[in-house]
Amino acid sequence: MAILKLIGLLRPSRNQLLHKRLPGEGVRDSIWQHAINTLAGFSTVRQNIVADGKLTGRVFAPYSVFKGKAALSAEPRLPTFSKLDSGGVKLNRRGVIMLTFWPSVGERKYDWEKRQLFALSATEVGSLISIGTRDSCEFFHDPSMLSSNAGQVRKSLSFKPNADGSGYFVSLSVVNNNLKTNDRFTVPVTTAEFAVMRTAFSFALPHIMGWDRFTNQPSESVSQSPSKVVPQLMETEWDR
Repeated sequence: MAILKLIGLLRPSRNQLLHKRLPGEGVRDSIWQHAINTLAGFSTVRQNIVADGKLTGRVFAPYSVFKGKAALSAEPRLPTFSKLDSGGVKLNRRGVIMLTFWPSVGERKYDWEKRQLFALSATEVGSLISIGTRDSCEFFHDPSMLSSNAGQVRKSLSFKPNADGSGYFVSLSVVNNNLKTNDRFTVPVTTAEFAVMRTAFSFALPHIMGWDRFTNQPSESVSQSPSKVVPQLMETEWDR
């Protein structure tokens, strides 16, 4: 018992470790609140699995890049399905790779509340992962395209190579004529960072298409009807 008490005294608590890590991680204030929420999300998922044997929470695992003027994160959003009377499943909504940009408001400080989203479809992911070191690509989104409200809200995303071939400039422009706003974000990514994104996007591609179903991999996004899909998975690019 004495040995166990000694180990307990020497072992720092989880909160102590988190407190020691925060100052040295390089990203603080509002973004740290987001990070803490992420840790809480992981904890909730584990508790839900233990409680009823089912995954009822969302797993947070974004790949993030923090630079001087803005930050960028990417994560897959899985497709949603509904169960058919025959016992099969039907695709309700295709998945995407969701890119999130948010601005810097000071040295190592970022404003999560001013984030903007851009959802890459499977075809757009294919275009992105196929570009070379000297190639560029650009995507345009308009939720009201082919309607009388076309052009009221426009988003454009571009990947353009650096002059020295050391990486890319990733830029997002969001023009909202209804709100009279024009937001621009530019995040330089290194060759190594882009390599991580390319590899991760390639891995995620069949999953956002729903093709992992053919290998009988379980997914938490199956429901009896579209109205019962996990709420977090229904967030779209145009929610921001």
